[in-house]
Amino acid sequence: MSQTTWIKGGRIIDPKNKRDEAGDLFIADGKIIDRPSDDELSKATIIDATGLVVAPGLVDLHVHYRVPGQTHKETIFTGTSAAAAGGFTSVVCMPNTSPPADTAGTIQYIKDAVEREAVVNVFPTGCITVGMAGELLAPTGSLSDAGAVAISDGGKCVQNNGLMRRAVEYAHMFNIPVIDHCEDYDLSADGVMNEGFVSTKLGLRSNPKEAEEVIVSRNVILSAKTGAHIHLQHISSKNAIDLIRRAKARGVNVSAEATPHHIAFSDTEVESFDTNFKMNPPLRTESDRVALLDGLEDGTIDCIATGHAPHTDYEKDVEFDYAPYGVIGLETALAATLEQLYHSKRLSLSGTLSLLTHRASEVLNLNKGTLSVGADADIAIIDPDLEWTPNADSFLSKSANSPWIGRALKGKTIKTLVSGNLVYDDGKIVKKIV
Repeated sequence: MSQTTWIKGGRIIDPKNKRDEAGDLFIADGKIIDRPSDDELSKATIIDATGLVVAPGLVDLHVHYRVPGQTHKETIFTGTSAAAAGGFTSVVCMPNTSPPADTAGTIQYIKDAVEREAVVNVFPTGCITVGMAGELLAPTGSLSDAGAVAISDGGKCVQNNGLMRRAVEYAHMFNIPVIDHCEDYDLSADGVMNEGFVSTKLGLRSNPKEAEEVIVSRNVILSAKTGAHIHLQHISSKNAIDLIRRAKARGVNVSAEATPHHIAFSDTEVESFDTNFKMNPPLRTESDRVALLDGLEDGTIDCIATGHAPHTDYEKDVEFDYAPYGVIGLETALAATLEQLYHSKRLSLSGTLSLLTHRASEVLNLNKGTLSVGADADIAIIDPDLEWTPNADSFLSKSANSPWIGRALKGKTIKTLVSGNLVYDDGKIVKKIV
């Protein structure tokens, strides 16, 4: 047998298998194994996890890695380093690159970059439409054959309902999900924040919740019609959550995610005019924020996904109207989620981690997010009670457009292993996976 790794003395939490106990975990050949022989144990590499939680590596279904074309914002190496620092061992990257990932060749380019640079597992997605222009369908079959795990138009939404119907029918035929950013452009009308009291007070162009709700309704109808799996990104509206809840009760094949920033903040944060609070969909009201937490608690919303969207400081350091949408989130997601769900006593630690592990993995059938014997040894060793405060220089991401800068957080990843290899250790990337 190859070299054994012995993670010793931690609290092992594996939500998929309902395991929560003090114990040891063993790794060989990149897989979780049963207890090896005493002789093998005597030669094992020991990782002391005393006082820490040993969990499956976290899974993020929604990141923007800017490769190809925008490496001044993020590279595969910096993006996956940020993932490892956050405890994420598997991420799904969106296709809104430059050029967009609408051909098999671009998917292969991304896979080649991942092979060279990534320190965690990266799963690419392909476009729904050519150039994400919403006019012609991209070659779904070729994208799937090239390795795309889903199709999406990234931060754009197909407005033509007939075209979207054909898109989900083709995706269903190739057995891959459609991931959709839900926004009716006629209703959102280039709004930069949520429509309501605060937008009126600040005099900023507004994006109403109905812009999201109309497309959520559209996607529920199309999924019910075709049987296709449609995954709804970064849900932010209380009424949208109600639509999803009722659809799931009828057996409609939809799933949904919420972001750490939408469960942590409301639109009152925009009163600071800090562009790190500008994202799309925008931060909504406090009642919407609480509805998101309720949806995560009752299972209406399937998982947490960061929507990690890096931008340079000079792009964000402009008037609120002109700043790009989006914030980074990989390195702060665990703490933000723990704060809203675990430390607030809404969910157990296992229940909270489930939203970041196997429940996320199961949305796209990635076969990740568990500590089952025989599973890939993708592991996050975390301290759920460690208090820390991020600053602009503390991120491993190439960008620092984070709404959590200067805010006290509780919960941090200490070590991250991918296929049994230690890739992140207490603030530093220590090994590149080749």
